[in-house]
Amino acid sequence: MQTKKRPVFLEMPVLIRALPVPGIVSILHRASGVILFIMLPVLLMLLKGSLGSGETFESYKAVVGNPLVKLILIGVLWALLHHLCAGIRFLFLDAHKGLELQTCRKTAKLVLAVSLTLTLVLGVALW
Repeated sequence: MQTKKRPVFLEMPVLIRALPVPGIVSILHRASGVILFIMLPVLLMLLKGSLGSGETFESYKAVVGNPLVKLILIGVLWALLHHLCAGIRFLFLDAHKGLELQTCRKTAKLVLAVSLTLTLVLGVALW
C-alpha cells in the first residue's frame, strides 16, 4: 500500500488555467523574450535587406508582402510590446511598488490589455 502522494503531472493547458493572471503574464514575459531572441537574426536580415540597393529592397518588399510573413511579424510585434509592458511592470514590482494582491492583478490585466491593444493598432497601421 502506498502512503506517499505521488506528484501529479499537469499538462500546459491545465497549468495555465490554474494560474492567476499575474502568473500568466510572467510566463508570457519569458516566452516573448525567447521569441524576440530567436527572431533577432531574422529581423536584422530584414533590416539589412530593406537598407540595401533597389533590387534588394524590392525582394524585401516581396517577402514582407506575404500574408504569412505579415502574421509572423505581427506576432513578433506582440512579443516586443508585451515584453516591454511586462518589463515595466516587473521594474515597479522590483521597486516594491504595487505588491498588493489586487494591484498585482490589475496591473497584470493592464499589461495584457495594453500589449494586445497596441499590437492591434500598430498591426492594422502597418498591414
